[in-house]
Amino acid sequence: MSAVMSAHETVRVRHQGDVCYLQMYRPDSNNTINDEMVRECAEVLDDCARWAKVVVLEGLPDVFCFGADLRGMRSAAAQGASPHDAQALYALWLQLKRGPFVSVAHVRGKANAGGVGFAVACDIVLCDQKASFSLSELLFGLLPACVLPFLIDRVGRARAHTMTLMTQPVVAQQALAWGLADACDEDSDKLLRMQLLRLRLLPKDGIARHKRYMASLDDFLEASRAKAVACNKEVFSDAHTLSKIDRYLATGEFPWQQEAVR
Repeated sequence: MSAVMSAHETVRVRHQGDVCYLQMYRPDSNNTINDEMVRECAEVLDDCARWAKVVVLEGLPDVFCFGADLRGMRSAAAQGASPHDAQALYALWLQLKRGPFVSVAHVRGKANAGGVGFAVACDIVLCDQKASFSLSELLFGLLPACVLPFLIDRVGRARAHTMTLMTQPVVAQQALAWGLADACDEDSDKLLRMQLLRLRLLPKDGIARHKRYMASLDDFLEASRAKAVACNKEVFSDAHTLSKIDRYLATGEFPWQQEAVR
């Protein structure tokens, strides 16, 4: 039996026994991240800490998560509001990494920028054969500041560095080879079901003890938090960078594309 929880604006939540399915759900915004999504995800994970053995994080069939909602951020800034809360986003990813449950990212389609952050913050990453992982930030003069500590933790500094500079999508088979994904299948729903059969055998207290121990072995993620948030604030405060974003939102032209000669 499963129970569908519907009191959310940006996520869909379903409970099936001791498994929580947390779906990021902003189909009209390409499943981009806003503060409401971060807040709602954090609330769900707080609840899951009490009872869930496994949290399955999902997106839409063709896009897992496409990163920050740039349009929403610039609209908020124009109204004098804070454009986004990097501190809360980093804390959310720490919840996925450190929470007393097994976090499983089920990636179908595109994971870009902060979407990669959501995936690599999870304990296990499963994907379909159409999945891709990309960091597009540097094309706009931005940096994946909050993503990088979690990506480094998963695939190492050199590959995280390369992904940032190349900005090109890492396809599913390459993601497997790099350790960015743990398993891949054309039918990722079947793959997920097979993994859950084993994961649900684990005792809740054993999972929590293991996660606490793993966290105690290395404080890299926590130690990187202040630097990541500060760097994020710096790049999103740069007027030249923001002008590139505004131009892209207004015209659809990327920063490297010159305006047509009149």
